[in-house]
This record gives sequence, structure tokens and C-alpha cells, in this order.
Amino acid sequence: MGGYVLNEVRDALINLDMDKVLELVKKAINQGFKPLDIINSMAEGMRVVGERFERGEYFISDLIASAEIFKEAMNILEPLIMKEREAIKPTGKVVIGTVEGDIHDIGKNLVAMMLRINGFEVIDLGIDVSPQKFVEAVKQYNPDIVGMSALLTSTMINMRKVIEALEKEGLRNKVKIIVGGAPITEEFAKKIGADAYGENAVVAVDICKKLVEELRSKR
Repeated sequence: MGGYVLNEVRDALINLDMDKVLELVKKAINQGFKPLDIINSMAEGMRVVGERFERGEYFISDLIASAEIFKEAMNILEPLIMKEREAIKPTGKVVIGTVEGDIHDIGKNLVAMMLRINGFEVIDLGIDVSPQKFVEAVKQYNPDIVGMSALLTSTMINMRKVIEALEKEGLRNKVKIIVGGAPITEEFAKKIGADAYGENAVVAVDICKKLVEELRSKR
């Protein structure tokens, strides 16, 4: 019976039922579930929504609806998480964005959210971010990590342009670069000169923790 309510949260999100998700999130909190467990069950729901979208069973409007539900649920969960985190020194600083030409932000938002939950300071540049904007953000914020997301095969090549722009400005060696998104693979990440590939939000967080340790041990 333990995690039954978490499965209900996941299924309600897959069914795009906002009222039910919010009601179940509150129920899970009252039953003593940790915010992170609830978020993981929602992330699982988001993954299924994404798969249905890729198969043509769901449409872009459904993707947007699922992201909206996730956001509303996070409004309930985030204060609880931040309360636990208040006394903790930030794990690291990440500049994140969806690359130029791409307006998809569900995956990126999920990663940004999970990073914040895990104590990272996150500067979210949003969608359709040009290489120049990434460069300016690295100069301004001096992050440990640059995270790039793309959902389209036609825009994923712009990740390479960002890396080239950072190299040109002499900033590439100051940051670690992680990439992710539906069409991205480990092989592609290596090919463009990224440091890592994040298969999903949970994996991305673990990788970012390792990258920060790596970076700091060299400083």
C-alpha cells in the first residue's frame, strides 16, 4: 500500500487531470511522503507524456498542459523543499537553456527544478537561447556548469555552436558542459565536445554533482 498514492499522482498527471494531481500531492504530503519522492513520481508521469507525444498519441497542447500541472504542483512542494535546504551551502552554479531555434522547455524546466531541489543555484536563460547569450551568461555569472537542451534534431547542432563560441572567448575550460534532450545521445555529446550527457533529470543532477567536484578539485 506504501507508494500507492505516488502511483496515483503519476497516473493523474499522465491523464492531465490537474485538480486530481494537486489533491493527491497534498494527500501524499499529509501521508508523510518526502517532496522528492512525489516529484519523482510526477517526473515519471512527465516521461510517459513525452513518450505518448513522440508516438503521436498526445499533442503539443497536451505537453503544455502537463508542464502546467507540474508547475502548479511544484508551487506546493517547493516551499517544503526550500525549508529543508535553507541551511545548506549551494552545491554549485548552473547556467541552463534550450538552444537557439528550439522553444521546448519541459525537459529543461524539469532539470532546472531538480537541480534547485538538490541545492544548485540555477540561472535559467529560457528557450531559443543564442550562443552569444550563453557566452554573456558565463561571463556574468561565472557558473560551474553550462546545461543545454534540445528537443529537435534540427536544433541540436546549435549546441556545437555554443561550445565553439565559448572556446572563441576563452571560456570553455572554465566550465563543464552537459547536454540533454530527446534526440541527444552520449555519442553526439562526445562528438560536439561536451563533458557529459544527461539522459534524464535525475541522471543529470548526479552528473552535475560529479562535474562540480571534478572542476573544484582542479581549481
